Amino acid sequence: LTYDELSRFGRLRKIYKLGPVAMFKRLIHEWSHMPPDEIARKIKFFFRNYSKNRHKMTTITPAIHGEKYSCDDKRYDPRPILYR
Repeated sequence: LTYDELSRFGRLRKIYKLGPVAMFKRLIHEWSHMPPDEIARKIKFFFRNYSKNRHKMTTITPAIHGEKYSCDDKRYDPRPILYR
């Protein structure tokens, strides 16, 4: 998976609240350049690893996030890190 694909999966899961089947149906139309079995393989890989690591999101200390959405439960510090 590329970072762009991971970002897209994360947005579909968190913002649009899509599961694996709804995500597959949506991405078939968006990623027409990719065969459906490849899309299905990537979605299965994403959700398999997401489910394996989900418990870590509630036990690890808050972190900095570069995306507007977050898998964290709104416990991260939204203030800018770099100051002049």
